[in-house]
Amino acid sequence: MAISSSIPNLLKQRKYPFIFAFFLLLICVTLLLISNSQSPISTTADLSQPDPYSSKPVPQPSTHSPENTAPSNNTNATADTRKDTTDSGTESGGSGDDGDEMVAVEWKVCDGSVAVDYIPCLDNRKAIMALRSRRHMEHRERHCPDPCPRCLVPLPQGYKIPVPWPKSRDMVWYDNVPHPKLVEYKKDQRWVVKSGDYFIFPGGGTQFKDGVAHYIDSIEKSLPIIEWGKKTRVILDVGCGVASFGGALLDRDVITTSFAPKDEHEAQIQFALERGIPATLSVIGTQKLTFPDNAYDLIHCARCRVHWDADGGKPLMELNRVLRPGGFFIWSATPVYRKDERDKNVWKSMVALTEALCWKVVVKTFFDSSQVGLVVYQKPVSSSCYENRKENNPPLCDLSNQPNNSWYAPLDSCLPPLPSYAQEWPSSWPDRLTSKPPSISSEPDAVETFNADSRHWSALVSEVYLGGLNINWSSVRNVMDMNAGYGGFAAALINLPLWVMNIVPIHETDTLSVIFDRGLIGVYHDWCESLNTYPRTYDLLHSSFLFRNLTQRCDMIDVAVEMDRVLRPGGYLLVQESMEIINKLVSILKSLHWSVNVHQEQFLVGKKEFWRPEGKTRI
Repeated sequence: MAISSSIPNLLKQRKYPFIFAFFLLLICVTLLLISNSQSPISTTADLSQPDPYSSKPVPQPSTHSPENTAPSNNTNATADTRKDTTDSGTESGGSGDDGDEMVAVEWKVCDGSVAVDYIPCLDNRKAIMALRSRRHMEHRERHCPDPCPRCLVPLPQGYKIPVPWPKSRDMVWYDNVPHPKLVEYKKDQRWVVKSGDYFIFPGGGTQFKDGVAHYIDSIEKSLPIIEWGKKTRVILDVGCGVASFGGALLDRDVITTSFAPKDEHEAQIQFALERGIPATLSVIGTQKLTFPDNAYDLIHCARCRVHWDADGGKPLMELNRVLRPGGFFIWSATPVYRKDERDKNVWKSMVALTEALCWKVVVKTFFDSSQVGLVVYQKPVSSSCYENRKENNPPLCDLSNQPNNSWYAPLDSCLPPLPSYAQEWPSSWPDRLTSKPPSISSEPDAVETFNADSRHWSALVSEVYLGGLNINWSSVRNVMDMNAGYGGFAAALINLPLWVMNIVPIHETDTLSVIFDRGLIGVYHDWCESLNTYPRTYDLLHSSFLFRNLTQRCDMIDVAVEMDRVLRPGGYLLVQESMEIINKLVSILKSLHWSVNVHQEQFLVGKKEFWRPEGKTRI
């Protein structure tokens, strides 16, 4: 009544501007109330019942098949990312019902002799053919194509969901890794045997004549201080074969990074990963390994065919760089125990080189039953030996040599100074997972930051990741954390039957030494390039706010193609990001026919299907 009676008075007083403003305000308030009643805002998502996510399309550039990569065939499909895609359906680009231009991405299958196992940075034939030398294994090192390839790797004929762990350690589907040459080449050593539809792994090896378990037991009896799974937790296996050494040590709480170059023995790293054993493609050639200094508790070489004294001893100096002070190098090879002229000369060279590195022999033994011998060296924990050598050769690296600088860095011809914590060995496993890492920064708040990070990941994994994201964790064995930080994600998963390859991107803070201190494994990498692994080798890829910085350097489509290459059909992508980034990822992943869900407006879960552009499924 007060309002209605005052309006005539205002009209009599001719206060028209005030009346106009009053009615405008009244209309705005009314519209706001109507809008809120129709569209309530919810800040909490029900994680147990995720809703399929559908967003407006995000324009993306067309894909292409560049020079110097595996060429594409003529089979293609165009996916409309406005809609949920199907396994074999294709959509054409055009205008959506709302008038917005919809996204169309044309995908093609990689073609050529290496298409099924295509690794862009290791299969760049044009770059390899242009090399002036292959003397130091340059042809096995990284030569990434530019621009990045955008073809999709086809599936092997008959490909199946991998055999689950732990059964996979002993047998894998033949059709998933159809490479029989190693069966014939190593038939007397029983690395791998074909049996019906499977490859079987009996646990044999060049030096494992009584089986790998007996070999491992014999080492610990010869040197009890090794204490598998307590003092010795993180191992590097050089020239690993099919990784039976690393696979057998998993039962003893030892995590081993097995590595070998591609094609040195056909698909040995692919066999290792298919089995569910940690492995990566690498070679000690002219460049450093992508590990930090002082990382591994123990390094193992069983007839690994590396000439350690080559090029002035640079290969062995690289092992010295990545071996933890006080750590051990086990060399199981014929020069240790055979007396022919060639082996004697190699042994003589090895003696001179290890003495120059201040390594001491702690065990040299011969196993009568297997007729195999080995020597165990130990790296020093004090620089006093370096200072007291008769010759300063190799010299100590100067201060301009940055520690952990190993991405496309040439091998050193000098010895890195030992770190300030050289005499401090990590706590026994499993305490080292949560103890203060020896290599952590001396900044006042560094330890608290580390502890807070561990608490954050423990809560996030237990409260969200394991229970609320519709991921079948029982099917997950090989996991990759694409930007691992301190390794908190991997640490929070430690009680599950899986392993995590922790990636520290080269443009982020270097925390990889801390990850190794915790008893975990990892490598450096640049996600603007392809990873050194075979296709279809991981069950789950994880990242947390990786893309917000990465997309300033490279195209998200290129990263998505690499994730599609690395992930197994049926595998998961788990991403924590802003909705702006998630929107872009959703449109790309749907064009690849992945199923996609978004939770709490920050977690994206994608699942790779069996779809390839030719429209066929191979389940």
